Amino acid sequence: MEKGENTPGEQGEACSACGAGEAKHEPEATFAAVRARMKNVKHKIAIMSGKGGVGKTTVSVNLALALANKGYKVGLLDADVTAPNVAKMLGIANPELFATPAGLFPPEAKGVKVISMAFLADENQAIIWRGPVIMGVIEQFLSDIVWGELDYLLIDLPPGTGDEALSIMQLIPDLDGIITVTTPQEVAVLDTRRSIDMARVMRIPVIGVIENMSGFACPSCGEVTEIFRSGGGEKVAEELGVPLLGSIPIDPRIAEAGDSGEPFIATNEGAAKEAFEAIVEKVEEAVKKRAAEKERELSSLFKE
Repeated sequence: MEKGENTPGEQGEACSACGAGEAKHEPEATFAAVRARMKNVKHKIAIMSGKGGVGKTTVSVNLALALANKGYKVGLLDADVTAPNVAKMLGIANPELFATPAGLFPPEAKGVKVISMAFLADENQAIIWRGPVIMGVIEQFLSDIVWGELDYLLIDLPPGTGDEALSIMQLIPDLDGIITVTTPQEVAVLDTRRSIDMARVMRIPVIGVIENMSGFACPSCGEVTEIFRSGGGEKVAEELGVPLLGSIPIDPRIAEAGDSGEPFIATNEGAAKEAFEAIVEKVEEAVKKRAAEKERELSSLFKE
């Protein structure tokens, strides 16, 4: 079908052409299908933010590319169904999607496999769906996409602690954890506390907090100047006993890169790129530690 055709309307009906949002699986079958898809994915990480406008998708895209640049096989799932922006930031336009009896194969851009609702909807058309239809799309993304073997699957969630985040946490087996993105302002930090609380209620590990827009990095000299309040991410991490993965300064080139479809770290140097790379190292350490803990847990079970 053409992008934007037969898009489900505000009553929440499924798309008659592509089936997006159709509740095609019973719950047990959905869990089984998701487990089957995820068995070849070593590490699954959800990236959250308590509120919009903190640069969560920008962080997700750049972290995915940074991992791919280190030689990992990486997938990026854009779970923000009604406001999908990952494709734009990776420069993916009108990708050729391959649907087979085995499932839908995601296109690849800059070494990262990507799936997004942007591939199925016109970018200027509002996606006016009710919650059950959105949940149906999330279920299909998880159960019908043929990711193949991946080292990392990053899931870019919409802001807040709503249905999409809940479904991801419930459906994905052995989710390695969540990363939450905040800005230094107190209002963003407050919402970050809610994201972390949700993860703990759902018994999902918190990999850490990233403070975005932390100071201004001059593109010319590289000096970082604090133009907003800083330290909010560090404060909430300390209060809640979770790691601070890093602080990313404002760099005008980050916004320019996202708009042009060339992720920032692919073509730029400076303090912000160094921050992204340092964060990736901490993420690697966290998932290795988590894997070691799982092995110890399994070993103790077998001994018993």
